Amino acid sequence: MDDGSSQQQPPKRVVVCGGGIIGVCTAYYLAKKGAIVTLIERSSIAGAASGKAGAFLALHMCDDGPLSSLARASFNLHRSLAEELNGSLSYGYCPLTTLKVTVDESKPASESHILPPWVDGGVKSEEIIGTTDTTAQIHPQLFTRALLAKAVEEYGVEVVMEKVESVAVEGDGVVVMVDGYGAIRGDAVVLALGPWTSKLTEVSSKFKVIGKKVHSIVLEPKDGDMITPHGIFATYYPGQGMGPIDPDFFPRPTSDVYICGPSVEVEVPDEPDLVFPDEESIQVLKRVAGIVSSYLKEENVKVQSEQAGLMPCTDDELPIMGEIPGMKHCYVASGHGYWGILFGPASGVAMAELVLDGHASIVDLGPFSPTRFVGTKI
Repeated sequence: MDDGSSQQQPPKRVVVCGGGIIGVCTAYYLAKKGAIVTLIERSSIAGAASGKAGAFLALHMCDDGPLSSLARASFNLHRSLAEELNGSLSYGYCPLTTLKVTVDESKPASESHILPPWVDGGVKSEEIIGTTDTTAQIHPQLFTRALLAKAVEEYGVEVVMEKVESVAVEGDGVVVMVDGYGAIRGDAVVLALGPWTSKLTEVSSKFKVIGKKVHSIVLEPKDGDMITPHGIFATYYPGQGMGPIDPDFFPRPTSDVYICGPSVEVEVPDEPDLVFPDEESIQVLKRVAGIVSSYLKEENVKVQSEQAGLMPCTDDELPIMGEIPGMKHCYVASGHGYWGILFGPASGVAMAELVLDGHASIVDLGPFSPTRFVGTKI
C-alpha cells in the first residue's frame, strides 16, 4: 500500500541539439519515456547527411565487433517502426535482396542466375550478401520527419528552428544558448549535431567528429517498372590502370534509384547549407550508373537530385555516445558514420535510457563512451 512517503519525480526536461536521424530518434524515445523535450535544429529536419544518405539497413553486416548489438537491435526497431508508422507508404520501407558485384568493362559479362534484369552491365562476378529477412531500405528524410511528426503530435516534443550557440552546466542542470531565441534550460542536454558537434567550443578539445563527404545522385528511370528491389554493392574497374570505384545502388519504392560513391574527409564548413557537390564526382557517378545498368544511362533517366552530405565519423570508426567528461548532464550522440541511418532507433533508445535511467539496457554503451578519448591529442 502506498503510504505517501514516496513522491513521483517530475518529468525531466531534456534539450536535444540536432534534427538529423540521431537527434530525432533520441527526442522521440526520450519523450515516449515521459521526458519534456525541446529539439533544436538550425537548418531543416534531416537536411544534412540524414536526408542525403542511402539509408540501407542490414541486420548482420556489423557482426563480429562492438557494433553488432547496436545494428541488430536497431534493425529490429526499424522493422517495428515501419509497422507502427506505415513505413512502406509513408517513407518507403522496403525489404531488399542485396548483392555484391564486380564490373569490369574490359572483360565480357558472365552468365548469371541471381542478377536482377536491370543490372545488365559487364558483371564478371556476383554474390548474394543479404536477403529480404536481413536487409532493407528506407527514404531517410521521410523517415526522420515522420518520426518527428509523431513525437510532436503524440508526445509533445517542442521544435525550435535556430542555431545552438553554446552549452553550459548550470547548477544541477544545463543551459543552452540559442541564436535569436535566448536561453533554454533543462535537466540535461544531448548533442547530436553530426560533424558540427565538434564546432562547439565547449567540446572541441574533448573529442573530434570529422566530416566525410559522400556524393550521391537520385535517378528516375524511364522504365522504372523494371527496377526491382535489389540493393547493389558494386566494385567497378575502369581499366587503363585506374583504381576501382565502389558505388552503391539502392532502388526506392518511389521508382527512383539512389546511387552514392566513396567518401573523403573534408573540412567541416560553418553551416550545413555550405556542403556542395563536386561536379566531377557527380559526373563519375552518372557514368558508372550507365555502365552498371543500361536502364540508368543518361538518356534513359531523369536526374532528380545531385547532392553531397557529410557523414559524421570518428578516428576509430565507432559512434560517440555517453556523458561528456567534465560536463555533468551533458551527453553526446554522434559519429555514427556509414551506418547512421541503421543505428538511429537503437541509439535513440540507448540515449533516452542513459539520460533518464542512468544506464542503457538495449545495448552496452561502454565501447562508445567519449571517455575513450580522454588524454588523447585532438
